[in-house]
Amino acid sequence: MRPKTVTTPFLAFAVMLLCASAFGVLAQATGVKGKVRTNTGQGISGAVVTASKEGKEAGSARTSSDGGFELTGLDPGFYSVRVEADGYASGTLVGIEVKKNRVRNLGDRLFLSVDQGTLVILRGSVFFREGTSVTAAKVDLEKVNPDGSVQKIGSANSNVSGEFMFRRPDGKATYRVTARYKGVSGSKEIIVENAAVYRIAIILDLASKDR
Repeated sequence: MRPKTVTTPFLAFAVMLLCASAFGVLAQATGVKGKVRTNTGQGISGAVVTASKEGKEAGSARTSSDGGFELTGLDPGFYSVRVEADGYASGTLVGIEVKKNRVRNLGDRLFLSVDQGTLVILRGSVFFREGTSVTAAKVDLEKVNPDGSVQKIGSANSNVSGEFMFRRPDGKATYRVTARYKGVSGSKEIIVENAAVYRIAIILDLASKDR
């Protein structure tokens, strides 16, 4: 007489886990992942990544604190992937193929440049007394606080045309720009109201023949 097979509750639970595991292997995610970065390589947090197929939006995801994202639930096919973030120009990758049960890794290919329309841009030139350009003058940028104190923001050197540029976030502020060359300095203060390009000319009390 053959012994009767008894299925214990533990054995039944183990079989259920095995089936669930097998189903998980079969039902792998389909989509794209990657990292959104600035031109300097820093991850952009909170960017919106949208995948579209044949002109119709198929899904979207938001980047984490390091710029990483994973967008799944897509059908196999070819997609365009658009990335948007506040303060940056948007970007799009086209012809991205997504295969069944695969998450396409776009790596670090998604770069966004700063949208200059959202910035205060200080463009200036340094001149000698007679109006010729000063090359390699040191230019310091300071923020003048309401109480009269100053905060150093950054430094640059004028190029071969005597030009320099600083980029600052949008917002009302007072800035002081100081140029120095051969022990001679000159300063200008400028009040900015909002995002725009502001131009500055600094004339040093020095003749070009004395350089």
